Amino acid sequence: MDAMLHRETTRGGMSDDARQASDTAAAAGIPLLQLDALVKCFGRFTAVDRLVLDIKAGEFFALLGPSGCGKTTLLRMLAGFETPDAGRILLDGQDIAGVPPHQRPVNMMFQNYALFPHLSVQDNIAFGLKRAGLPRAEIEARVADMVALLKLEDMETRKPDQLSGGQRQRVALARALARRPRLLLLDEPLAALDKKLRENTQAELMRLQRQLGMTFIVVTHDQEEAMMMADRIGVMNAGHLVQVATPRQLYETPNSRWVAEFVGGVNIIDGRVESRDAGRVTIATPDAGRVTAAAPLQALTTDQVCVAIRPEKVRLSAHGSAPDGGDAAEINRLTGVVVGISYLGGQTRYQVRLDSGALLRASVANNARLDLDAFDTTQRVVAWFDPGDCVVLDR
Repeated sequence: MDAMLHRETTRGGMSDDARQASDTAAAAGIPLLQLDALVKCFGRFTAVDRLVLDIKAGEFFALLGPSGCGKTTLLRMLAGFETPDAGRILLDGQDIAGVPPHQRPVNMMFQNYALFPHLSVQDNIAFGLKRAGLPRAEIEARVADMVALLKLEDMETRKPDQLSGGQRQRVALARALARRPRLLLLDEPLAALDKKLRENTQAELMRLQRQLGMTFIVVTHDQEEAMMMADRIGVMNAGHLVQVATPRQLYETPNSRWVAEFVGGVNIIDGRVESRDAGRVTIATPDAGRVTAAAPLQALTTDQVCVAIRPEKVRLSAHGSAPDGGDAAEINRLTGVVVGISYLGGQTRYQVRLDSGALLRASVANNARLDLDAFDTTQRVVAWFDPGDCVVLDR
């Protein structure tokens, strides 16, 4: 751990001239970080495969994907703990792929925080600054700044085992920020925190990132966390970036069936394009009859398609009652029986077994305190959705 932290915290600062040049490049629209056909293999296994990505200065960027998709390997290459087998890592236009970790203006906060148990909060924060050979007065000033910024007052003399999980997390973040890196990398930084503390810390990370104007790249398995914090999200699968988009774009307009199924809950209905007319397509499906959807945003390569509908776009009414007007009153209307109910406070999730035998999921906001409009299991219902809420994708 000592050797890793030495690499993490020694030197790596940025001169005023270099920072000014970098800020000028950012103002001109030049990306801070450019990954050019990056490859990393472990034996015959390719962890990162010809990955291309640009990240802007001051951006909060999240990497999201299943276990083993290459997220942490990519982060470790940016930090310098892994060496790419091919490709370039351009930071402010300079290739740093071969630059040792301690010479990069990059810092990484580890999932387990990696605090020194024998050092106080103050000494943990100052560790990298001392290794960098900064003057004592500057070290003291930076440590004081970090203590105030991360709200660690009156904890400076405590050891890590005298701190809560949230306090240890803040000390690790203070240590990472003290060196004023150009790029801060966070590997599952909130994984060890309970739900309430995670939510508070997410908001705190967003506040810090905006206040400091620093570029953050966070790796997480938590989709809600990524969508809450990030300006953009890169979804990885099998070493590839399969989509990079804002949280809203990623959720509402996935570019593939895999992304639609991976990000959030979704209903997928397979079918075949039957006709196209006036910005719409009609799709014949074995489970939902004919589904009318808005024209696809991207070109389809085949008539064999699937329709993705988010559960909150599916509306329910008691069987026999007509939908409350709108375009879907005559189309995309399905009948079935409620077979599952999950009450989650702000919303209730229903599972509806359609008459075709397929299962449809619907999420209904709980706008009233009492459940006067709630549905019961075994109750027959009508489910419907608007054409504009359907995303048509290649199957």
